[in-house]
Parts: sequence; structure tokens; C-alpha cells
Amino acid sequence: MKAAVITGVGSVEVTTVDDPKCGPRQVVVDVAACGICGTDLHILQGEFAPTLPVVPGHEFAGTIVEIGSQVDELKVGDRVAVDPSLYCHECRMCRAGKSNLCERWAAIGVTTSGGAAEFAVAPVANCVKLPDHVRIEDAALIEPLSCAVRGYDVLRSQMASRVLIYGSGTMGLMMLQLGKLTGASSIEVVDLNPERLETARRLGVTAVAATPDELDRPQGWDVVIDATGNEKAIQDGLGRVAKGGTFLQFGVSDYSARVTIEPYKIYNQEITITGSMAVLHSFERAADLFATGVLDPEIFISDRVPLDDYAGALDQFKAGKGRKIQVLP
Repeated sequence: MKAAVITGVGSVEVTTVDDPKCGPRQVVVDVAACGICGTDLHILQGEFAPTLPVVPGHEFAGTIVEIGSQVDELKVGDRVAVDPSLYCHECRMCRAGKSNLCERWAAIGVTTSGGAAEFAVAPVANCVKLPDHVRIEDAALIEPLSCAVRGYDVLRSQMASRVLIYGSGTMGLMMLQLGKLTGASSIEVVDLNPERLETARRLGVTAVAATPDELDRPQGWDVVIDATGNEKAIQDGLGRVAKGGTFLQFGVSDYSARVTIEPYKIYNQEITITGSMAVLHSFERAADLFATGVLDPEIFISDRVPLDDYAGALDQFKAGKGRKIQVLP
């Protein structure tokens, strides 16, 4: 089959690889669409994936074309979205119900072959059947949405919170959409990309700006979310949290990123600094939300390109052009 392969640090090519083999409790998915994510850039930089080469693609959906000998929950022809998370179910974190922090954490498209290919294999437990009205290519958005749902699980936001989001890429926009569902009194978004800010306007943001200094919040925000992973944005955001507020590190930063905190301020103003790691008990809920139309795929997906253009799609994503970019095998 044809697949995109990250062959080494900074190197990716579309080539022919072996067809995936289906285990007893696995299925083979004919991939309809695979989203590109910042994690893919980190893998390209040699981060996250323990070994290269690897077929990337952890955001994907498709049709089951083969089932394992012990699979009876799904059948050939079912359309599914795939949770890429792979856990050991044995370590301390898994036993504590925090499997996203698994000591042997792995993921389809990160540590094992993923959806940037014609076919991908997945445990049947990771597959969520799609209702008939959901377009299968659009369903690749469910994985990033499940990460955003996890983010709000961590926040446990109160009604009428004032929210500031750094970044209006796909994840920042999803946090905007979910923030409205949590009953935020205001949601403001900052970004240096005018095109992306225009998308935030279309989605009903309270206000947008290139910097929080342009917004009238002298006392700060109850909830500050970094959806960029950018060191400067994170540093700035830590200083924008109101008394008793929370800063959520949601964007994935480089391993080398460093910021400075003010311990006395954190103590004296009871500021919470927390993070949200991938998916935890949130994929099925995200699929349910997606089926209700919480996201408009035509707004979120800016580009659909053939698998042969995978390297170019990565370059486009890195340059900050467009919103969600999907490859179609």
C-alpha cells in the first residue's frame, strides 16, 4: 500500500510499504481522511516517536475492510473514527485511571504506523462507529476534538468565566467552540495571523487581537489557555491570569521550551497552572458532540490534499497557512 513515511529527522517521503496485518482483536481501516497536526511536526523533528521510520497520522477515520478473528462488535463496511491512544493497562497510571499518562504510552501514528496511508490497523476498542449523517472524511476531526474535550475536563470551568485563548489554529478554535458550551461569559482570542483571527470572528468570539494589550482586561482572565506551544505566548499568558484563575498548557511545545514563573504570585493569588495531555475518556463524548454539529467541518477544514502531497501539506501547516489540513489517501 501507499503511505507517507517519516524516514528520519526532517525527512518524509510517500512510498510503498507492507499492508497492515490484522490481529485477533484488531481491524483494518480503509482510511478516508487523515488530519495533519502539530504533533506530526514534532515527530518530524525527532520528538515523541521513539524510533524512526514511522507512518504518521493519528487523526483519521475510514471504513473497516477486515476484522480480526475475535472481533464481533463491528463488521466489515462499518464507518469509524479511530482513537489513536494505546495504553498498557498495567502501570501505576493506568491502574489509577490516568491512562493518558501511561508509563508505556504509545499511539497510532506516533509510535506505530498511522493513518497517513491507504490502510491502517487499530484495536477494535479504539474504533467508534459513525452515524449515517456524519461525512466520513469530516470525522477525522473527532480526534482533535477529543483532546479539546479533555482540556475542558481538566479546567472544570465555572459558569461565566472570562477566557483568553492564545492561538486560533484548529485547536484554539475548538477550545473556543467548547468554551461557549461551558457557559463562558466572554472568550477572547489572540493570534498574529489575521486570517485565522477572521475565522475566530466567524465562530462568534467575543473579541480578537494581535496581543492581549489590545483587550480591556486589566484584572486578567479567569482562564488562560495556550493553544500554540510557543514559548513567548506561554510566558505572556502566565502573566495574564486573574487572581484565583487557571492557566492551561494545551498546545504542544518543543522539548527545549522554557518559561519563568513567579512562585510568590502563584501562592499569593492562588493561581493554578496545569496541563492537558491528549485523550482521556473523551473520544466517545467527542464523537457524540461532533454528531450534533458542534463543529462546522467546512469552516475547520481548509485544505484536502492527496496523500502524494503529504510533504507539501506539512510545509503548509508549518507555515501557518490554512486551518485543518487533511490528506486523502
